[in-house]
Amino acid sequence: MGTMLRLRHNKDLFVLTYGALVAQLCKDYEKDEDVNKYLDKMGYGIGTRLVEDFLARSCVRRCHSYSEITDIIAQVAFKMYLGITPSVTCNNSSRTEFSLILDKNPLVEFVEELPAGRSSLCYCNLLCGIIRGALEMVHLAADVTFLQDRLKGDRVTEIGITFLRKLDEKKYRRKK
Repeated sequence: MGTMLRLRHNKDLFVLTYGALVAQLCKDYEKDEDVNKYLDKMGYGIGTRLVEDFLARSCVRRCHSYSEITDIIAQVAFKMYLGITPSVTCNNSSRTEFSLILDKNPLVEFVEELPAGRSSLCYCNLLCGIIRGALEMVHLAADVTFLQDRLKGDRVTEIGITFLRKLDEKKYRRKK
């Protein structure tokens, strides 16, 4: 019980801190596109580092399809770090485009609406950067974007993942 209470407090602190960060970025940048880029870049940096922790703690096996990878992101990574499990849908016959549907988004737990005049703001764009950065570290290039957002009046929050190609492993190997 004590561990669950600590996790809840840590998550609340993270969500509040994230809200303060987004508010500050909105003050620092006039254009929503600049805030969105900053959040994505910040998330990308987190994702490139977080993947090692994820692989060490989750003990997931090697995936053999984009579908498997997307399921692992939803069922293991989101559960491990955000305490939620998005549902996954495949959006094309070549099985390279997927959506993560979030029933609950912990990052917006204390947010009722986007700031006034910020209709193009992707408040949780950090998540897209994290996913993109983590995938790149396992040699997968992907386009990750918000397709729907409850903060913008959509019925659900949906993150789209389009796998582009497998990256050249030699380029990313560490030099010894």
